[in-house]
Amino acid sequence: MSEADAGTVAKVAGILGFKDGDLIQELGYDDDVDFGLRDNIEDLIGSEMFDEEDHDVVDAIIFWWRKDDGDLVDALVDSLTSLDEGGIVWILTPKSGRDGYVPPAEILEAAPTAGLHVTTTEGVSADWAATRLVPRKRQ
Repeated sequence: MSEADAGTVAKVAGILGFKDGDLIQELGYDDDVDFGLRDNIEDLIGSEMFDEEDHDVVDAIIFWWRKDDGDLVDALVDSLTSLDEGGIVWILTPKSGRDGYVPPAEILEAAPTAGLHVTTTEGVSADWAATRLVPRKRQ
């Protein structure tokens, strides 16, 4: 990876809002994830991300999600068991035209059912887009 590409990936990791000391859980890891982005997130937070087997309370979740991964609502609800109050979920999906592409409407439909609200979407790499989900405020 060139120095310019590395700087871009580090910037993207920062756009996700992570900082040193944050506890991040990574779900949906597979051999198609963006390894540069993963490395930069871990550099930014100063530790490795937790995996699916960890049950600690975390500040945020990085969720790699593809079209054929199953029921998105169920997966989102299950992911919230380890999310700290006020935490965020970033669902990373393949961009349009890539294998496993998930239409944004699917995320917009699944989020409220799972108790989440879509706030923003960012392009985080050549192949992946990230959608920020936050728990809905309780009335």
